[in-house]
Amino acid sequence: MLVCDGAMGTMLYAKGIFLNRSFDELNLTQPDLVAEVHQGYVRAGADVIETNTFGANRIKLGAFALADKVHTINLQGAKIARHAARDRAYVAGAIGPLGIRIEPWGRTGVEETEVYFREQAKALHEGGVDLFVLETFRDLNEISAAIRAIRSVCALPIVAQVTTEQDGNTLDGVAPESFVPHLQDQGANIVGLNCSVGPAAMLETIERMAQVATVTLSAQPNAGSPREVEGRNIYLCSPEYMASYARRFINSGVRLVGGCCGTTPDHIRQIKTAVRALAPAAPPRDKATATVPAVARVEVVSRAEKSRMANGLARGVFAVSVELVPPRGYDAHALIEQARQLRIHGVDLVNIPDGPRARARMSALSASVIVQQQTGVDTILHYACRDRNLLGMQSDLLGAHSMGIRNVLLVTGDPPHAGDYPDATAVFDVDSIGLTNVVARLNQGLDIGGQPIGAPTAFHIGVAVNPSAIDLDYEHRRFRYKVEAGAEFAITQPVFDVAALVTFLEQSDARIPVLASIIPLASLRHAEFMANEVPGVSISAAVVDRMRRAEVAGRGAAEGLAIASEIVAEVRPHVQGIQISTAAGAIESALGVMKALAA
Repeated sequence: MLVCDGAMGTMLYAKGIFLNRSFDELNLTQPDLVAEVHQGYVRAGADVIETNTFGANRIKLGAFALADKVHTINLQGAKIARHAARDRAYVAGAIGPLGIRIEPWGRTGVEETEVYFREQAKALHEGGVDLFVLETFRDLNEISAAIRAIRSVCALPIVAQVTTEQDGNTLDGVAPESFVPHLQDQGANIVGLNCSVGPAAMLETIERMAQVATVTLSAQPNAGSPREVEGRNIYLCSPEYMASYARRFINSGVRLVGGCCGTTPDHIRQIKTAVRALAPAAPPRDKATATVPAVARVEVVSRAEKSRMANGLARGVFAVSVELVPPRGYDAHALIEQARQLRIHGVDLVNIPDGPRARARMSALSASVIVQQQTGVDTILHYACRDRNLLGMQSDLLGAHSMGIRNVLLVTGDPPHAGDYPDATAVFDVDSIGLTNVVARLNQGLDIGGQPIGAPTAFHIGVAVNPSAIDLDYEHRRFRYKVEAGAEFAITQPVFDVAALVTFLEQSDARIPVLASIIPLASLRHAEFMANEVPGVSISAAVVDRMRRAEVAGRGAAEGLAIASEIVAEVRPHVQGIQISTAAGAIESALGVMKALAA
């Protein structure tokens, strides 16, 4: 049995280092302070001390303009710990997550992720570490990439630790019965937990892990949950309390025990005393015979059965959707009346944008449900990544499905500074490609952690595409990734250049139905605004000049409708539908475009 050290950040903070600094940089600027923390843990009896390199990867250091110092910071961190440990303790190279989402949830590729971790592992290995500790990971894809990166550098032991919720699942929802075998298969020598929860909740998870583990287990809990006392987060678990749980961890099969946030040398000293007095318990059973519960097979809903829109596209019916913007307040009567009028005139598909231009409005989800339930019109729900984390998105989407929403347009979303509230914060836990992967997995009956949700959802997945993007290679690549992730239809940015759209579609190898977005320009001012202030929209000078001449003649709106009608006629042979968006919900303009479509 080995005792690991406790928190590095907690101790540095207690010594006056502000939280807005890079703690890893202290290896270069204040090495004596870092060594002092290490020495405190060695004197307390720690058998393993971790280098001060948890966040010393290129991504996290880049936030402090230190990306070019990855090798130096990690090498120095290993040397400081090696000097402090001497021959009294092992030195573990500490590696934490990158702080960004990787595929399939984010845009950073797995191979690129391995490069970042390999860079850190090489420097730590050069500095003389005895083993590696991967800690506080939530994403199995990311920690697996870290294991492979280390294995490409050396054969030193690897401790792979994830962080979990109170229920024992990782922060992404993966159960111990799944993540333990996975990490074993990836080559981890020790599998364990650290951070997020206190010892009581961690013990329950360790007991579940012990049922399936065939390797040694580790446990490094926080000193309880932090409480705010006079503006500071204080961890209140006493050293004696932590030591009592160290005994229970060992009796459950743990052979490496230590502490995370809030733990100090006093906690480690008590844990060491408890470990010395305790002989390892016999394993409760032959773990090699433990199996992961099988996931029940589910019947995935075919595309044509998902919605009226999906069925129509599958049969080759030309789709026509009209965009209706949610109201500023909570009164949806005008929105409902607009939807009813559209249905009377033969429109059976309404598109509801999510916080367009980052402005505060009724949620698109609520508006979609109201429209669908009170008018019978099929809706396309815009769902943006901007305001929600990954778990919140799953909750929203499952709720949307239960209320009858089937068609979704998954978009990254406008940043808040583009709207009315530039000081508002954004989440962007994932982008539209990652969200497409999430929804595609729900359609398979699984959440992002691979846990079954019961019956699979039947979302008809749409994505956005911009045929007039400045970097067309990048746009083609992202479009392809979206389709590979599970996209079943696409809606373009507003089309004013038909030739650009046709060229984009001809060059694209992502063959799914495409709806061209059509906007009847209401005035010269509208045209100038769209041309100069709306991201992703390209309007030629010729179109603006045409609107200028019409405005002088007092027929700006009519000319805008004429331009839109001409575009519809040109694009129809090349797309599978259109989406009509109008200024301020002027459905008369939308109906005018539909007349041109019928001509």
